[in-house]
Amino acid sequence: MADRVRETFETVGFAYIANHGVPAELTDTAFAESRRFHALPLEAKLALKINAAHRGYMPMATSTIVTSSVAKVTRPNLSESLMVMHELRPDDPAVLAGKPLQGLNQWPDLPGFRETILAYNSALETLARRLTAAVALGFGLDEDFFAPHFARPTTWLRLLHYPPQPPDDDAAQFGSAPHTDYGFLTILAQDSAGGLEVRARDGSWLAAPPMPGTFVINVADILMRWTDGVLVSTPHRVRNLSGRDRYSIPFFYDPSMECVVERLPGINAGAPPRWPPVCFGDYVMERLDKNYAYRKQASAAGC
Repeated sequence: MADRVRETFETVGFAYIANHGVPAELTDTAFAESRRFHALPLEAKLALKINAAHRGYMPMATSTIVTSSVAKVTRPNLSESLMVMHELRPDDPAVLAGKPLQGLNQWPDLPGFRETILAYNSALETLARRLTAAVALGFGLDEDFFAPHFARPTTWLRLLHYPPQPPDDDAAQFGSAPHTDYGFLTILAQDSAGGLEVRARDGSWLAAPPMPGTFVINVADILMRWTDGVLVSTPHRVRNLSGRDRYSIPFFYDPSMECVVERLPGINAGAPPRWPPVCFGDYVMERLDKNYAYRKQASAAGC
């Protein structure tokens, strides 16, 4: 399986994965809770407006991917979302110290919501750790090679809602503009509305339609840097032309904020690395500060 993972991530950068161990009932319940949240009055959602720790509600059209390396993006994404990151206690030392992205999640007053979302998040983190071990094995490394870098992982679970776009909508308007993801791996659950497209190596855009019982997995920028470009962080975009609301739940699995990412041993030996070492905290905070309307000032980084 590790060989298949490497082959697919090296040639396409995206894959469907089945038999992943996450119960279908848990995924269905997570979607139900997302729809329940987004059905709340706007006033109730705005009470949870995203905080400095990047947790909470992002209103419609407040994210513009200006750091995209794929296209010049000038319009905000036509979506709204609730961001839930790794759950921390108020007395966690990183929270008390006010370190970047180390804060408290914001939860709606919906019975059972928090418990369901945290259970789903835990299941996805377990799957992400298995996939991370497969990546290591695919490069001839010990399956626990990445474990120290994920001792305190940075995780993001985003409950996204895309309203329908008119079929004749301006081609420059996207639910999610063309981009690559920032971090290590993304695990996406999508509903039946469709709309996700992936850019092939020849520049054409391919539909990635929903397949029951599967997740869509993709390489993100930090994993591409770690493998010196051997694995591909593939551009993708969303346009919801289904005529109805679209819901998706991406889970982003990233290393600790203090992790320094540099080329894996044994890759492209004899050639200089394509990228210099980078602290993940520095890398991700730069992108958040540029792409989200609520972030007015640059933040202190993780290293």
